[in-house]
Amino acid sequence: MQYQGVLTKMQTELDHPVQYYLVFEDDFIHVNQLLDKELRIEFLKYQCLACGKNKKIYRQGYCYEDFYKVPQAADWIMKPELSKAHLDEEDRDLEYEKKVQLQPHIVYLANSSNIKVGVTRKTQVPTRWIDQGAHEAIEIVEVPNRYLAGITEVALKDHIADKTNWRKMLTNAIEDEDLVAKRDALKQYIPEEALEYFIASNSETNIEFPVLQYPTKLKSLNLEKTPEYQGVLKGIKGQYLLFEDGTVFNVRNSEGYVVSISVSA
Repeated sequence: MQYQGVLTKMQTELDHPVQYYLVFEDDFIHVNQLLDKELRIEFLKYQCLACGKNKKIYRQGYCYEDFYKVPQAADWIMKPELSKAHLDEEDRDLEYEKKVQLQPHIVYLANSSNIKVGVTRKTQVPTRWIDQGAHEAIEIVEVPNRYLAGITEVALKDHIADKTNWRKMLTNAIEDEDLVAKRDALKQYIPEEALEYFIASNSETNIEFPVLQYPTKLKSLNLEKTPEYQGVLKGIKGQYLLFEDGTVFNVRNSEGYVVSISVSA
């Protein structure tokens, strides 16, 4: 079997285990069905997710020019506290910013390599947790806009991590934590503007990933440096494909790359 298309982050369904799909323009791959099969991945060209041109990808699937132009790559995406749509102030595209920012957002704790705090739109729960490779997660507050979520995350970052150790996550060097107790302990640090939105009665969400074998030593696949790779798929976690030889491939970091994927038994 052979597939070809531009990479975007894998789509997921919460199940036991999580179900993963690579979706192309005219086809899709149910990635779970490729476990224990040999894959050959070949990098063909770039295709910017905004302009569609064969231009070197700069970040997040966009060429350099579009990264600094499209609202999907504005600073408030990575730093929610910079959101201004609630003030009716435009950054790059006020209509888009209102659509995304002025909707319910969740501040959460997720445990993938360690407990970290994060922000996501409510509609992206549990997708965001899956993408981060979290085996357990819990909501802390549900606020009406992205700005309130952002300032809550900033306040909590003084007391808990906001980054994932991807190496620990992919080697499964993890421990279970009591996220309910941690959520309750952090309540005192929530800003006054968001305190009324604290969630006091929820429980952890547990996530199981389709992994047959975790790597012990990791080798990250960069398609620009290694445009052709072949290996046996042993697992999927977060947005990574895990191969038998310890190679790991971050699909999301390769958005905008046009690839050919061949599958053999």
